[in-house]
Amino acid sequence: MKLLKLEIEVVLFLIIGILCLGYISIKLGKLEILSGNYYNVTAEFDSVAGLKDGDRVEVAGVDVGRVDRIVLDTTNDNQALVYMKIDKGVKITDDVIASIRTSGIIGDKFISLSQGGSDHLLGNNGKIQETESSIDIVALISKYINSKGK
Repeated sequence: MKLLKLEIEVVLFLIIGILCLGYISIKLGKLEILSGNYYNVTAEFDSVAGLKDGDRVEVAGVDVGRVDRIVLDTTNDNQALVYMKIDKGVKITDDVIASIRTSGIIGDKFISLSQGGSDHLLGNNGKIQETESSIDIVALISKYINSKGK
């Protein structure tokens, strides 16, 4: 009887451990189990230096989505085409401005969306027209240092 109770406790412990491991993997890996809770939006940038798949998308400092993928658009002056997944509950106007920002001085990159005043909303597979590329701090510092030497 004691052996059966011990076996049941071990099995329950293993099940709870596997469930916890799965939950942590989903949260840390940013996996999406329910794929219908978002809509897709694209934006073209001159430069996306430092931005990568999985980076966050924010509106007013609140996380509202993720960067799905980044590709080079060779048909449009070699611009970076960024595909984003936005939570369905978040409405984005068609005059929104997408800016690539940095959290902190040398932190991770993210996309900040600044809503406009339009009444028209972007739908699924909508395209953001106004974008601001990221600022390359290292390039700015080297340009400043090199200009001082002249």
